[in-house]
Amino acid sequence: MKKINIIKENREYGRIIEKYKSFRYGDFIIYIEKNTNDVYKFGLSVGKKVGNAVMRNKIKRRLKSILDERVYQNGFNCIIIVKKAIVEKSFLEMKEDLLYIINKLNITKGDENEK
Repeated sequence: MKKINIIKENREYGRIIEKYKSFRYGDFIIYIEKNTNDVYKFGLSVGKKVGNAVMRNKIKRRLKSILDERVYQNGFNCIIIVKKAIVEKSFLEMKEDLLYIINKLNITKGDENEK
C-alpha cells in the first residue's frame, strides 16, 4: 500500500468515526466516507487489547497485503478497526471476511478483481 493511500492524522480518524455510520462484519468495524478526491485512503486501527506491538504490526501487515490485492475506485476514505478476536483467526479467514466486506461496499473497480 502506497503512503498516499494511508490516513495518518488523528483528526481525520475522529472526524470520520463521528460523522459516518459503521459497518460490522466478523472482527471488523468499517467506517467509509465518500468524497471527491482523486485518491482513495485506508486507515487501519488495531488497539492495544489485541496484543503487543509485534502482534499488532503483524495484523496490520496482513491487512495491507489483503487490501493490495484489489484495485479501488477513487473518492473514498475507509477506516478499518480490528477487534480482539482477530488473533484467533488464520490469514485465510481474515482475508475471506475482509474481501466480503469490500465487495459489499462496492469500492473496487470492475469485475477483473474477482479472485
